[in-house]
Amino acid sequence: MAEPEQTCLSVKCPTCGTSVIWKPENTFRPFCSQRCKLTDLGGWADEEYTVTAQEEGLLEISEFECIYR
Repeated sequence: MAEPEQTCLSVKCPTCGTSVIWKPENTFRPFCSQRCKLTDLGGWADEEYTVTAQEEGLLEISEFECIYR
């Protein structure tokens, strides 16, 4: 009996756009290389990327004191 053929998922490297096969052996996925992975990390460190978030209302000092008394 023949084994079922597995299809490999292919994604584009977020840094350079190179096609990357998504498999466990690719330790840099979704990036194509360590260089692209580190380039992306550097972008986060330099605050080139942001994630928007809703800020929760800050507690007033009196509310804070009531919680911890």
